[in-house]
Amino acid sequence: MRPPDPARWASDKVHALGEFTLLTREAFISLFRRRPDFRDIIYQLYFIGVKSQSVVLITGAFTGMVLAAQTYFQFHRVRMDTATLAVVGVGMCSELGPVLTALMVAGRVGAALAAELGTMRVTEQIDALRTLATHPVDYLVVPRLAATIVALPLLTVESVAIGIMGGYLLCRAFLGAYATYAWDNMVVYTGVPDLVTGLIKSIVFGAIIAMVSCYKGMTCREGAEGVGRATTEAVVYSSIAILITNFFLTLTLNRMLA
Repeated sequence: MRPPDPARWASDKVHALGEFTLLTREAFISLFRRRPDFRDIIYQLYFIGVKSQSVVLITGAFTGMVLAAQTYFQFHRVRMDTATLAVVGVGMCSELGPVLTALMVAGRVGAALAAELGTMRVTEQIDALRTLATHPVDYLVVPRLAATIVALPLLTVESVAIGIMGGYLLCRAFLGAYATYAWDNMVVYTGVPDLVTGLIKSIVFGAIIAMVSCYKGMTCREGAEGVGRATTEAVVYSSIAILITNFFLTLTLNRMLA
C-alpha cells in the first residue's frame, strides 16, 4: 500500500476548507435573507435543546462541584475559603460553562446531524430535493444552524446556573466554608462581562457545531463506511474547532469587555 502523497493531501484539505467556507457563507446569507420554516426550527430546537438538557445539566453540576472542591482545597491553605465560589462563578460563566456545554452538544448533536444528512446523501435524498427545486441548504442546513445558535446559549445558561448552585451546596454542606460570605463574594466578583463572554462564545460554538456537522454529512462518501467516518470527523473537528476558537475568543473578549 502506497503512502499518501503530501501534495495531494494538502490539496484535498485546502479544497475541503474552501467548500466549507462557501457552505457557511451560503447558509448565513440564507439565514438572514430568507425566512426559514418555523416548524423545522421548532423540531430542531426540541431535538438539539430539550433532548440535550440531561447531559448538559449533569456535566454542569459535577463540573461546578469539582471546581469548587479543588478551589477550596487550595484556597484553604491560605485562608481564602470565602473566595471559592467567586472562582466557580467566573470560571463557569466565561470558560467551563460554554466550552463543556459545546463539547457535550458536539458529541451528541453533531454526530446525529452528520449521520442524518450523511444517510440522506447516501440514499440520494439530497439529489431528490434538487430535482424538486428545493435548495438543500435552505431546507436542511439553515433550520439546524438557527436552532443550534438559539439552543446552545440557553443550555449554557442552564449549565452555569446548575454548576454555581452545585458548588454552593458543596461548600455549604460538605466543605465547611462560610456559605453566606462565599455567595456574597461570588455576586461581587462575577460580573455581567463574564456572562456576556460565555453567551458570545456559546453562539459561536453553536454555529461551529452546526456547520461542521452539516458539511460533513452533506459531503460524506458513499456507503455505511462513509457515513460512519463523516460522523466521527464531525465530532472530532467540531471539538478541535471549539477549543481553538475558545482561546482566541478569550483573548479578544477579555480585552473588549474589560
